[in-house]
Amino acid sequence: MNAVLAEHASFAVCQEESGMQYRKLGSGPLQVSELSYGTWLTVAGGVGRQQAIRCIHAALDHGITLFDTANEYGAGEAERVLGETLRSYPRDRYLIATKLYFPVGDEPDRGLSAAQIEKQLDRSLERLGTDVIDLYQCHRYDAETPLEETLEALDEAVRAGKVRAIGFSEWKAEQIDAAAKIAGANGFAQFTSSQPQYSMLWHKPEAKVFAACARNGVGNLAFSPLAHGVLTGKYAPGEAPPAGSRAASEKMNGFMETAGRHFRSDYLLKAVTQLKPIAADLGLTMPQMALAWVLRRNEVASAIIGASRPEQIADNVRAIAVKLSSDALQRIDEVVGGVVVSE
Repeated sequence: MNAVLAEHASFAVCQEESGMQYRKLGSGPLQVSELSYGTWLTVAGGVGRQQAIRCIHAALDHGITLFDTANEYGAGEAERVLGETLRSYPRDRYLIATKLYFPVGDEPDRGLSAAQIEKQLDRSLERLGTDVIDLYQCHRYDAETPLEETLEALDEAVRAGKVRAIGFSEWKAEQIDAAAKIAGANGFAQFTSSQPQYSMLWHKPEAKVFAACARNGVGNLAFSPLAHGVLTGKYAPGEAPPAGSRAASEKMNGFMETAGRHFRSDYLLKAVTQLKPIAADLGLTMPQMALAWVLRRNEVASAIIGASRPEQIADNVRAIAVKLSSDALQRIDEVVGGVVVSE
Protein backbone atom coordinates (compact mmCIF):
# COMPACT_ATOMS: atom_id res chain seq x y z
CA MET A 1 0.00 0.00 0.00
CA ASN A 2 1.52 3.35 -1.02
CA ALA A 3 1.74 6.37 1.27
CA VAL A 4 -1.41 8.04 0.02
CA LEU A 5 -3.50 4.88 0.34
CA ALA A 6 -2.08 4.27 3.80
CA GLU A 7 -3.05 7.79 4.84
CA HIS A 8 -6.58 7.20 3.58
CA ALA A 9 -7.03 3.52 4.47
CA SER A 10 -10.13 4.45 6.46
CA PHE A 11 -11.84 5.87 3.37
CA ALA A 12 -14.73 3.40 3.37
CA VAL A 13 -15.42 3.99 7.05
CA CYS A 14 -15.27 7.77 6.59
CA GLN A 15 -17.70 7.49 3.69
CA GLU A 16 -20.20 5.52 5.77
CA GLU A 17 -19.94 7.96 8.67
CA SER A 18 -20.02 11.12 6.56
CA GLY A 19 -23.77 11.27 6.26
CA MET A 20 -23.48 11.61 2.49
CA GLN A 21 -26.46 10.44 0.47
CA TYR A 22 -26.67 9.45 -3.18
CA ARG A 23 -29.09 9.98 -6.05
CA LYS A 24 -29.48 8.46 -9.50
CA LEU A 25 -28.40 10.80 -12.29
CA GLY A 26 -31.30 10.82 -14.72
CA SER A 27 -32.04 7.54 -16.48
CA GLY A 28 -28.37 6.75 -16.97
CA PRO A 29 -26.01 4.31 -15.22
CA LEU A 30 -24.56 6.71 -12.65
CA GLN A 31 -25.45 7.15 -9.01
CA VAL A 32 -23.86 10.32 -7.65
CA SER A 33 -23.23 11.86 -4.25
CA GLU A 34 -25.62 14.70 -3.41
CA LEU A 35 -22.61 17.00 -3.27
CA SER A 36 -20.00 16.87 -6.05
CA TYR A 37 -16.58 18.46 -6.05
CA GLY A 38 -15.81 20.99 -8.79
CA THR A 39 -12.34 21.93 -9.99
CA TRP A 40 -13.19 25.02 -12.04
CA LEU A 41 -11.25 27.65 -10.12
CA THR A 42 -9.30 26.13 -7.24
CA VAL A 43 -7.76 23.01 -8.78
CA ALA A 44 -7.18 24.93 -12.02
CA GLY A 45 -4.69 27.16 -10.19
CA GLY A 46 -6.72 29.33 -7.83
CA VAL A 47 -5.01 27.71 -4.84
CA GLY A 48 -1.66 25.97 -4.51
CA ARG A 49 -1.32 22.45 -5.89
CA GLN A 50 -0.88 20.77 -2.51
CA GLN A 51 -3.86 22.63 -1.06
CA ALA A 52 -5.95 21.53 -4.03
CA ILE A 53 -4.88 17.93 -3.45
CA ARG A 54 -5.82 18.17 0.24
CA CYS A 55 -9.28 19.39 -0.74
CA ILE A 56 -9.76 16.45 -3.13
CA HIS A 57 -8.75 14.05 -0.35
CA ALA A 58 -11.20 15.75 2.02
CA ALA A 59 -14.00 15.44 -0.52
CA LEU A 60 -13.38 11.71 -0.83
CA ASP A 61 -13.19 11.28 2.93
CA HIS A 62 -16.59 12.96 3.31
CA GLY A 63 -18.29 10.61 0.88
CA ILE A 64 -18.19 12.73 -2.27
CA THR A 65 -17.89 10.44 -5.26
CA LEU A 66 -18.38 12.73 -8.28
CA PHE A 67 -15.54 15.04 -9.35
CA ASP A 68 -16.31 17.56 -12.08
CA THR A 69 -13.69 19.17 -14.30
CA ALA A 70 -13.18 20.30 -17.92
CA ASN A 71 -10.39 20.15 -20.46
CA GLU A 72 -10.10 23.96 -20.55
CA TYR A 73 -9.79 24.51 -16.79
CA GLY A 74 -6.25 25.76 -16.31
CA ALA A 75 -5.46 24.67 -19.89
CA GLY A 76 -5.65 21.04 -18.81
CA GLU A 77 -4.03 21.47 -15.39
CA ALA A 78 -7.22 20.73 -13.46
CA GLU A 79 -7.59 17.40 -15.23
CA ARG A 80 -3.95 16.54 -14.57
CA VAL A 81 -4.08 17.36 -10.85
CA LEU A 82 -7.42 15.61 -10.39
CA GLY A 83 -6.26 12.51 -12.24
CA GLU A 84 -2.98 12.26 -10.35
CA THR A 85 -4.75 12.63 -7.01
CA LEU A 86 -7.57 10.19 -7.68
CA ARG A 87 -5.26 7.57 -9.17
CA SER A 88 -4.15 6.55 -5.68
CA TYR A 89 -7.68 5.36 -4.86
CA PRO A 90 -9.58 2.31 -6.14
CA ARG A 91 -11.32 3.28 -9.37
CA ASP A 92 -14.74 2.26 -8.08
CA ARG A 93 -14.51 4.87 -5.30
CA TYR A 94 -15.11 7.86 -7.56
CA LEU A 95 -16.67 9.13 -10.76
CA ILE A 96 -14.94 11.54 -13.13
CA ALA A 97 -16.94 14.07 -15.12
CA THR A 98 -15.20 16.28 -17.66
CA LYS A 99 -16.25 18.50 -20.56
CA LEU A 100 -15.27 19.88 -23.95
CA TYR A 101 -16.25 22.82 -26.12
CA PHE A 102 -14.03 25.80 -25.27
CA PRO A 103 -10.45 26.21 -26.53
CA VAL A 104 -7.78 24.62 -24.35
CA GLY A 105 -5.05 27.11 -23.54
CA ASP A 106 -3.79 28.90 -26.64
CA GLU A 107 -5.25 26.38 -29.07
CA PRO A 108 -7.74 28.00 -31.47
CA ASP A 109 -10.02 25.02 -32.12
CA ARG A 110 -13.24 24.53 -30.20
CA GLY A 111 -16.73 23.11 -30.49
CA LEU A 112 -18.43 19.73 -30.71
CA SER A 113 -17.52 18.39 -34.14
CA ALA A 114 -16.78 14.67 -34.48
CA ALA A 115 -13.09 15.42 -35.00
CA GLN A 116 -12.97 17.68 -31.97
CA ILE A 117 -14.72 15.13 -29.76
CA GLU A 118 -12.30 12.38 -30.81
CA LYS A 119 -9.25 14.57 -30.20
CA GLN A 120 -10.31 16.19 -26.95
CA LEU A 121 -11.65 12.96 -25.45
CA ASP A 122 -8.34 11.16 -25.99
CA ARG A 123 -6.43 14.11 -24.53
CA SER A 124 -8.67 14.22 -21.46
CA LEU A 125 -8.27 10.48 -20.92
CA GLU A 126 -4.49 10.90 -21.08
CA ARG A 127 -4.39 13.87 -18.67
CA LEU A 128 -6.74 12.14 -16.24
CA GLY A 129 -4.77 8.90 -16.48
CA THR A 130 -7.86 6.73 -16.85
CA ASP A 131 -9.32 4.38 -19.45
CA VAL A 132 -12.87 5.64 -19.10
CA ILE A 133 -14.61 8.91 -18.27
CA ASP A 134 -17.78 8.33 -16.31
CA LEU A 135 -19.57 11.45 -17.57
CA TYR A 136 -18.53 13.32 -20.71
CA GLN A 137 -20.27 16.67 -21.13
CA CYS A 138 -20.77 19.24 -23.86
CA HIS A 139 -19.67 22.41 -22.06
CA ARG A 140 -21.98 24.56 -24.19
CA TYR A 141 -24.19 24.12 -27.26
CA ASP A 142 -22.39 24.27 -30.62
CA ALA A 143 -24.59 26.05 -33.15
CA GLU A 144 -21.94 25.61 -35.87
CA THR A 145 -21.94 21.80 -35.81
CA PRO A 146 -24.94 19.68 -36.80
CA LEU A 147 -26.43 18.21 -33.63
CA GLU A 148 -26.63 14.77 -35.25
CA GLU A 149 -22.87 14.83 -35.88
CA THR A 150 -22.19 15.60 -32.22
CA LEU A 151 -24.57 12.91 -30.97
CA GLU A 152 -23.16 10.26 -33.32
CA ALA A 153 -19.60 11.01 -32.17
CA LEU A 154 -20.62 10.82 -28.51
CA ASP A 155 -22.45 7.56 -29.19
CA GLU A 156 -19.28 6.14 -30.74
CA ALA A 157 -17.33 7.13 -27.62
CA VAL A 158 -19.84 5.28 -25.44
CA ARG A 159 -19.79 2.20 -27.68
CA ALA A 160 -15.98 2.22 -27.63
CA GLY A 161 -16.02 2.07 -23.84
CA LYS A 162 -14.26 5.40 -23.40
CA VAL A 163 -17.32 7.07 -21.85
CA ARG A 164 -20.07 5.67 -19.59
CA ALA A 165 -22.62 8.49 -19.79
CA ILE A 166 -23.01 11.78 -21.64
CA GLY A 167 -24.35 15.18 -20.66
CA PHE A 168 -24.32 18.89 -21.38
CA SER A 169 -24.05 22.22 -19.58
CA GLU A 170 -26.22 25.31 -20.01
CA TRP A 171 -28.34 24.03 -22.90
CA LYS A 172 -31.79 25.46 -23.60
CA ALA A 173 -34.96 23.39 -23.30
CA GLU A 174 -35.50 23.25 -27.06
CA GLN A 175 -31.92 22.01 -27.57
CA ILE A 176 -32.46 19.29 -24.96
CA ASP A 177 -35.67 18.13 -26.67
CA ALA A 178 -34.03 18.18 -30.11
CA ALA A 179 -31.12 16.06 -28.92
CA ALA A 180 -33.43 13.47 -27.35
CA LYS A 181 -35.46 13.23 -30.56
CA ILE A 182 -32.40 12.77 -32.80
CA ALA A 183 -30.80 10.24 -30.46
CA GLY A 184 -34.02 8.25 -30.24
CA ALA A 185 -34.53 8.20 -34.01
CA ASN A 186 -30.99 6.99 -34.66
CA GLY A 187 -30.44 4.67 -31.71
CA PHE A 188 -27.71 6.88 -30.28
CA ALA A 189 -26.83 7.07 -26.59
CA GLN A 190 -29.12 9.54 -24.85
CA PHE A 191 -28.01 12.44 -22.66
CA THR A 192 -28.66 11.71 -18.99
CA SER A 193 -27.03 14.75 -17.35
CA SER A 194 -27.51 18.52 -17.42
CA GLN A 195 -25.25 21.01 -15.66
CA PRO A 196 -27.02 24.35 -15.19
CA GLN A 197 -26.19 27.24 -12.92
CA TYR A 198 -28.71 27.12 -10.07
CA SER A 199 -28.92 28.80 -6.66
CA MET A 200 -31.15 30.87 -4.39
CA LEU A 201 -30.17 33.86 -6.53
CA TRP A 202 -30.27 32.17 -9.96
CA HIS A 203 -33.55 30.38 -10.76
CA LYS A 204 -33.31 30.19 -14.55
CA PRO A 205 -33.50 26.37 -14.88
CA GLU A 206 -36.87 26.35 -13.12
CA ALA A 207 -38.57 28.10 -16.05
CA LYS A 208 -38.07 25.47 -18.78
CA VAL A 209 -34.87 23.44 -18.39
CA PHE A 210 -35.95 21.31 -15.43
CA ALA A 211 -39.12 20.29 -17.25
CA ALA A 212 -37.23 19.43 -20.45
CA CYS A 213 -34.80 17.34 -18.44
CA ALA A 214 -37.60 15.53 -16.61
CA ARG A 215 -39.40 14.50 -19.81
CA ASN A 216 -36.14 13.25 -21.36
CA GLY A 217 -34.66 11.28 -18.45
CA VAL A 218 -31.97 13.85 -17.69
CA GLY A 219 -30.76 14.63 -14.16
CA ASN A 220 -29.19 17.91 -13.10
CA LEU A 221 -25.83 18.76 -11.54
CA ALA A 222 -26.22 22.30 -10.19
CA PHE A 223 -23.13 24.46 -10.47
CA SER A 224 -22.48 27.59 -8.40
CA PRO A 225 -25.08 26.61 -5.78
CA LEU A 226 -23.52 29.25 -3.50
CA ALA A 227 -23.86 31.93 -6.21
CA HIS A 228 -20.12 32.29 -6.78
CA GLY A 229 -19.53 32.40 -3.03
CA VAL A 230 -21.98 35.23 -2.32
CA LEU A 231 -24.32 32.92 -0.39
CA THR A 232 -21.59 32.13 2.13
CA GLY A 233 -22.44 35.51 3.63
CA LYS A 234 -18.80 36.55 3.79
CA TYR A 235 -19.26 39.67 1.64
CA ALA A 236 -20.78 42.81 3.16
CA PRO A 237 -22.29 45.72 1.20
CA GLY A 238 -20.00 48.73 1.01
CA GLU A 239 -16.96 46.80 2.23
CA ALA A 240 -13.94 45.31 0.49
CA PRO A 241 -13.98 41.51 0.20
CA PRO A 242 -12.16 39.69 3.01
CA ALA A 243 -8.53 38.74 2.39
CA GLY A 244 -8.22 35.22 1.06
CA SER A 245 -11.77 35.13 -0.30
CA ARG A 246 -12.67 34.36 -3.90
CA ALA A 247 -13.75 37.94 -4.56
CA ALA A 248 -10.34 39.19 -3.36
CA SER A 249 -8.47 36.87 -5.74
CA GLU A 250 -7.65 38.13 -9.23
CA LYS A 251 -7.41 34.51 -10.35
CA MET A 252 -10.92 33.60 -9.21
CA ASN A 253 -13.13 36.70 -9.06
CA GLY A 254 -13.66 37.50 -12.74
CA PHE A 255 -16.84 35.50 -13.26
CA MET A 256 -18.51 37.24 -10.34
CA GLU A 257 -18.74 40.37 -12.50
CA THR A 258 -19.45 38.76 -15.87
CA ALA A 259 -22.11 36.15 -15.10
CA GLY A 260 -25.02 38.22 -16.33
CA ARG A 261 -25.15 40.33 -13.19
CA HIS A 262 -22.88 41.90 -10.59
CA PHE A 263 -22.72 39.37 -7.78
CA ARG A 264 -20.88 41.85 -5.58
CA SER A 265 -23.37 44.70 -6.03
CA ASP A 266 -24.49 46.35 -2.80
CA TYR A 267 -28.19 45.88 -3.56
CA LEU A 268 -27.69 42.13 -3.87
CA LEU A 269 -25.40 41.85 -0.85
CA LYS A 270 -27.95 43.72 1.28
CA ALA A 271 -30.53 41.07 0.45
CA VAL A 272 -28.08 38.24 1.20
CA THR A 273 -27.33 39.79 4.59
CA GLN A 274 -31.01 39.40 5.45
CA LEU A 275 -30.69 35.64 4.94
CA LYS A 276 -28.33 35.31 7.92
CA PRO A 277 -31.04 35.43 10.63
CA ILE A 278 -33.01 32.76 8.76
CA ALA A 279 -30.00 30.43 8.71
CA ALA A 280 -29.34 31.17 12.39
CA ASP A 281 -32.92 30.32 13.31
CA LEU A 282 -32.54 27.00 11.49
CA GLY A 283 -29.23 26.23 13.20
CA LEU A 284 -27.45 26.22 9.85
CA THR A 285 -24.54 28.07 8.33
CA MET A 286 -25.28 30.15 5.26
CA PRO A 287 -23.67 27.60 2.88
CA GLN A 288 -25.61 24.75 4.47
CA MET A 289 -28.92 26.57 4.00
CA ALA A 290 -28.06 27.49 0.39
CA LEU A 291 -27.13 23.90 -0.47
CA ALA A 292 -30.24 22.49 1.23
CA TRP A 293 -32.29 24.94 -0.83
CA VAL A 294 -30.80 23.59 -4.09
CA LEU A 295 -31.07 19.93 -3.06
CA ARG A 296 -34.75 20.31 -2.16
CA ARG A 297 -35.54 19.91 -5.87
CA ASN A 298 -36.02 16.34 -7.10
CA GLU A 299 -34.66 17.41 -10.48
CA VAL A 300 -31.24 18.05 -8.90
CA ALA A 301 -29.13 14.94 -8.44
CA SER A 302 -26.12 16.78 -7.02
CA ALA A 303 -24.87 20.26 -6.18
CA ILE A 304 -21.30 21.00 -7.27
CA ILE A 305 -19.24 22.69 -4.59
CA GLY A 306 -15.76 24.15 -4.73
CA ALA A 307 -13.41 24.69 -1.82
CA SER A 308 -10.10 26.34 -1.10
CA ARG A 309 -9.86 24.69 2.34
CA PRO A 310 -10.83 21.16 3.49
CA GLU A 311 -12.88 22.52 6.40
CA GLN A 312 -15.24 24.19 3.92
CA ILE A 313 -16.11 20.74 2.57
CA ALA A 314 -16.82 19.44 6.07
CA ASP A 315 -19.20 22.34 6.64
CA ASN A 316 -20.94 21.86 3.30
CA VAL A 317 -21.55 18.14 3.85
CA ARG A 318 -23.64 18.95 6.92
CA ALA A 319 -26.30 20.25 4.51
CA ILE A 320 -27.09 16.68 3.49
CA ALA A 321 -30.53 15.50 4.64
CA VAL A 322 -31.51 19.01 5.80
CA LYS A 323 -35.16 19.62 4.92
CA LEU A 324 -36.23 23.26 4.78
CA SER A 325 -39.75 23.87 6.05
CA SER A 326 -42.32 25.69 3.95
CA ASP A 327 -42.07 28.58 6.40
CA ALA A 328 -38.29 28.79 5.90
CA LEU A 329 -38.68 28.66 2.11
CA GLN A 330 -41.25 31.44 2.23
CA ARG A 331 -38.95 33.62 4.36
CA ILE A 332 -36.11 33.03 1.89
CA ASP A 333 -38.33 33.94 -1.07
CA GLU A 334 -39.41 37.16 0.63
CA VAL A 335 -35.79 38.20 1.18
CA VAL A 336 -34.34 37.41 -2.26
CA GLY A 337 -37.43 37.96 -4.41
CA GLY A 338 -36.27 41.34 -5.62
CA VAL A 339 -32.78 40.24 -6.67
CA VAL A 340 -33.39 36.79 -8.15
CA VAL A 341 -32.63 36.08 -11.84
CA SER A 342 -35.42 33.82 -13.05
CA GLU A 343 -35.42 34.14 -16.87
